[in-house]
Amino acid sequence: MTTTQPDFSSRLSALATAPGVYLMKDADGVIIYVGKAQSLRNRVRSYFQSRRGMDPKTRHLVSHIADFEVIRTDTDSEALILENELIKKYQPKYNVLLKDGKTFPHIRITNEEWPRVVSTRRIVKDGSHYFGPYTSASRAYDTINLLNRLFPYRKCDLKITGNEKVCLYYHMKQCTAPCIGAVDRETYMKAIDGTRLFLEGRGDEIVATLEDEMDQASEAWNFERAAQLRDQLSSVRHVLERQKIVSNPGTNADIIAVAQGAGGDAGVQVGFLRNGKIIGSEFFRMEAAIDDRPGEIVSSFVTQFYSTAALIPSLILLQHKLPGDDAELVHKWLQERREGAVDLRVPQRGQKRQLVAMIAESAAENLEQARLKFLSDEQKMTAAMTELAEALDLPRLPRRIECYDISNLQGTNPVASMVVFEDGKPARKEYRRFTIKTITGANDFAMMAEVIGRRFRRAVQADEEADGKWTRLPDLVIVDGGKGQLNAALGALQEVGMDVPISSLAKEQEELFLPGNPVSILLPRDSQALFLVQRIRDEAHRFAVTFHRTRRSKSAIASQLDQIPGVGPKRKKALIRTFGSVKGIREASAEELATVDGINLQLAETIKASL
Repeated sequence: MTTTQPDFSSRLSALATAPGVYLMKDADGVIIYVGKAQSLRNRVRSYFQSRRGMDPKTRHLVSHIADFEVIRTDTDSEALILENELIKKYQPKYNVLLKDGKTFPHIRITNEEWPRVVSTRRIVKDGSHYFGPYTSASRAYDTINLLNRLFPYRKCDLKITGNEKVCLYYHMKQCTAPCIGAVDRETYMKAIDGTRLFLEGRGDEIVATLEDEMDQASEAWNFERAAQLRDQLSSVRHVLERQKIVSNPGTNADIIAVAQGAGGDAGVQVGFLRNGKIIGSEFFRMEAAIDDRPGEIVSSFVTQFYSTAALIPSLILLQHKLPGDDAELVHKWLQERREGAVDLRVPQRGQKRQLVAMIAESAAENLEQARLKFLSDEQKMTAAMTELAEALDLPRLPRRIECYDISNLQGTNPVASMVVFEDGKPARKEYRRFTIKTITGANDFAMMAEVIGRRFRRAVQADEEADGKWTRLPDLVIVDGGKGQLNAALGALQEVGMDVPISSLAKEQEELFLPGNPVSILLPRDSQALFLVQRIRDEAHRFAVTFHRTRRSKSAIASQLDQIPGVGPKRKKALIRTFGSVKGIREASAEELATVDGINLQLAETIKASL
């Protein structure tokens, strides 16, 4: 419900032109947005001026502001830090948030006489080395365990005196036992140095050091030590082979890309480039709105992520520019945190652009996997169907949902898809493809009417025993599109005398339309029902596009071969079966073409000339 706003003009005029943080509140006094500003007066006033140039999200926010509060800070950087703390504290509805707001784990090499390698969420300036962050404690522990196999440092936190009783880790070869004096400190520190170099992406230096040590041990006839170093060297090389070299040696950077789902779910992928190698990549879920711009999501992520990160590299490659109001402030804050120069760059071409594209692909894939994992939970599926039934006022739980999508390229090779979800999961054996038969030109409404009419006419006319799948009626029909597609589908249903619940889903704002209702239904951005209908719609789109591409490809092949005199359907089929494609036929010699059944040398030369 929108709020009637009081007159803020006198309060706005009294605001200082100083940095600070502002908190927007609704009629119930709940903080719904926290923002930072270099000039509080200018920034806060901008919310209460003309709404003509505002994006949909900001217009929606402003319509719910009943009050505001400001907190002045001495510097811009203090404003950014305070904003981040308040966002974590209040979790405002209109801010972009990290799904997991807790401090992320890091790997710490302790500053002790006999250093340890541990996981920690607290960063203390005590001379320790920190690496990360990692998205979960399990990811950090997996890395620690891998490093322990490569460089067997101690796992206990005992004070080393040299008189302790040896523990099981020594016998398992997971510790060199400095506690009983089995290793001197110089040798132990070489293992710690190897661990640090490995985490910094400087694996080549580890290999060179181990090779030198192995050669020296061998020359000194210390063959047992040489064998240990040989095995360690083999293990290190095996792990390093999995680290992809993507840039020049010495290049260190974080690479940040964002992926957005259709309903506001979003994720950020961070790739860690160290010494020219991708040594790791982490995916972070974000809570965002449907109309949040990618740059806004990246900006919010950068401030929340680097507020606790142990390391800020000198180069950060971004997929999207930060918004103009934030770019300078965030850049300045990063440099203060790093105590050195930071280059925030959005590469447009070359190797660095390819790196960003690679990380962006991972972001999209991980976001989709997160959605699929979410949708695989049976309890969540039941909740999603219940929410959907309530939102659309359905007579029963939509256990069987059919979704239809049209795919064509300016009216050419038009096709449609029907996908079926039962109890929230795809029933792929029930999927159907349709080739549009009666419509010419790009008329999606008429095509949708044809497909819906054919499917449900089949249900009316089908023999249940002979064609039972067509007689199974859905609890809900979803058509991809807006009011036009909905009305066309509804008309086709009425024509065949079928009465089933139907709605349409428009992609731009993820609006659901119902027959006879001029007002669209917007499911909450974190609604499980929204995730479900998006998944169904996306699957229908994928299925339709795949069929359309196949038809278009066959059409392209047919159009070229059908124009060659003497090549009929049988010879065309034999050529495609032998050479795979028109390209394969074109690249074959006349003599090779003549080996195909029904093709003599004269016809082979004609085919070559024609192609």
